Amino acid sequence: MADHIPGKMDIRDHEKTFDGFIKVTTWAAVACIVVLIFLALAGA
Repeated sequence: MADHIPGKMDIRDHEKTFDGFIKVTTWAAVACIVVLIFLALAGA
């Protein structure tokens, strides 16, 4: 096992994955809100 040096780990892939997760979560929340507004206006 390689010696671990705190602060030296390459986390670019982790950051890209997290950014993608946040983006998808934001779009999903917006989609849910739009659907709820549509249902409220349609009287469902």
